[in-house]
This record gives sequence, structure tokens and C-alpha cells, in this order.
Amino acid sequence: MEVRDAVEADAGRLAALTDAPTDVMRNLVHDRTVRVAEDGEIVGFVSFDAQRETVHVTQFDGTTAAATRLLEEPARFARTEGMAAELLVEEGRDELKRAASEAGFDEVGPGPRFDGTATVKFRLDP
Repeated sequence: MEVRDAVEADAGRLAALTDAPTDVMRNLVHDRTVRVAEDGEIVGFVSFDAQRETVHVTQFDGTTAAATRLLEEPARFARTEGMAAELLVEEGRDELKRAASEAGFDEVGPGPRFDGTATVKFRLDP
């Protein structure tokens, strides 16, 4: 599995992974740090940014193996900079919860609801 920076041409595949509009994913590629995992095709992605003392994973999706590998990117950045890292996972996405745990994030409790969907908050401390 190869991990690389996302480019604008990846927006269609990212949209297919997330059921989001292609334009939204194109903007994500421009506005955040976005990495993709490829295994013949894109099998996952992660987007993140750093604010103050925390790296925020703003979105991630893909196979459990891809998501685990991709979450190592913001985790490594956070550790290098002495920052914490946080992410949210929709309540029913067990494969993404498993990926977060395998990448070293700890489940710390419930997160906010988005469009009525419960989330779980994960955190990685420096």
C-alpha cells in the first residue's frame, strides 16, 4: 500500500468513498493536508490540520488497514510537534473505531452529534 499526498484529480474517488459531492472533496484537498492510500486504486484517505496545540483529523475513511496506516500521518506530525491529536468517528463505524485504536488513539467518550448521528471522540496525547 502506497501513501501519498492527495491531488485535485483524486476528488472523484474521495467523493465516492464518502458519499460527498466531488466539489466538497476538491475543496478539502485544497484546504487541508490530505493523504491517500493506494493499492491499485485509492482505498482510503485522511485529512487533518493543526490548530494551537492539537492536530485535528477532519475526515478519514477507507478500509481498516488503509485507515490505520493513514492515521499514522497526523499522529506522527502531532508527536513530532509535541501536540495532541483528536478525531471523531460516527457511532456505527466499527472499522474506523478499530483503525483509530490500532493507530494509537484512545477512545475518550462521546463526541458531538452531526445531523442527528452520534460520534465517538478519540485522542492521542503527546
